[in-house]
Amino acid sequence: MRILDLTIKDLRQLVRDWKTALFLVIMPILFTLLFGFAFGGFGGGAQDPRLPVGFIDQDRSSSSASLLRLLDQSGTLRPVLLEGQEADPERAERKVQAGDLAAVVIVPASYGDRLLAGEMIPLRVLLDESEPAGLTARREIQTAALRLAGAAEIARLSAQAYEAQARFADGLARRQFLAEAVDRAIQAWQEPPLTMLKTESKAMEANPIMQSGFSHASPSMMVQFSIAGLIGAATILVSERKSRALRRLLTTAISRPQIILGHYLAMFLMIIIQFVILIAFGQLLGVPYLRQPLAVALVMAATAAWTAALGLLIGVLAKTEEQTIIYSLIPMFVLSGVGGAWVPLEFTSQTFQTIGHLLPTAWAMDGFENLVIRGLGIESVLQPVAIMSAYAVGLFALAAWRFRFE
Repeated sequence: MRILDLTIKDLRQLVRDWKTALFLVIMPILFTLLFGFAFGGFGGGAQDPRLPVGFIDQDRSSSSASLLRLLDQSGTLRPVLLEGQEADPERAERKVQAGDLAAVVIVPASYGDRLLAGEMIPLRVLLDESEPAGLTARREIQTAALRLAGAAEIARLSAQAYEAQARFADGLARRQFLAEAVDRAIQAWQEPPLTMLKTESKAMEANPIMQSGFSHASPSMMVQFSIAGLIGAATILVSERKSRALRRLLTTAISRPQIILGHYLAMFLMIIIQFVILIAFGQLLGVPYLRQPLAVALVMAATAAWTAALGLLIGVLAKTEEQTIIYSLIPMFVLSGVGGAWVPLEFTSQTFQTIGHLLPTAWAMDGFENLVIRGLGIESVLQPVAIMSAYAVGLFALAAWRFRFE
């Protein structure tokens, strides 16, 4: 009960401080809305996320039309047909340099005839090799071109087999046969006899907001501002040490471990209350936290455990109220930026991902996003929860070792 009395006393002090509400609730809600709308918001699911690629058709053949269709069927590229003045290669290249297009494909004249004759005709591709979008576009364009070349080879061999038994009425009939054979070969690529079906969880199908910015912004701002909210809690420790209130507590029936646990529990409950409010707000935005309530509770508790331990350590190390602000904000920026709260780690290099996962914020983000974005179950959060719990134990042990009553 003595521990709870100390915890309740800290929570009452925090409630009376307006800065607590600012960092715990108001700012994370505002930043969730800001980043959510910046990265898609409510309308993010209606936009085509594929890379725009210009398409200049100088051939005007059925083969070039097939190539355009293959590019359009790509899950990565969105071909934009350039005609008239827009079809000028120099003008198109300027669009690539300006970032309006990821690349431009130029189909040369006689491309289709030479392709059906068995020649490998290189396409002219304009792109910026220093940009990841350009390199991705080139890879997808090469895939589509090779697929079309394979279809053309199949069509040519089919025509030769037909001619071995009968003759075409004229050149037009032969060209029609080749065009139909290419279409059938491409159709066979799309509908192979053996297919692998990719399914998504019902929660992901039913919740288009998961593909918008809120699905990342909500957990990221929640994790980030749980650290910022430590300022008020750590300040209580500093103030009590300066006023010798901590020292006077030792003259009462409460023990040293109970004092440490009481302050830690206050920080833990403060963060849990913050998470409950922000999770409810995220649920209103369509982020499906309640799809796996037990798993979300585990991630929430583990995140609050290491964050509260960090707050206890900040309160131990800081000697003035100003230092608590510095010691809270610097870890917030470092842990959030490197740990994937600002930019998802899967969009970064492998090296950056490895470094990011040295921090507990990366595991907190993995835990939340496994549930609300990837549609996974409780088993997907067990490793993040275990690692965050280890961080909590380590930080708490360090804070308890460094704890001073004067």
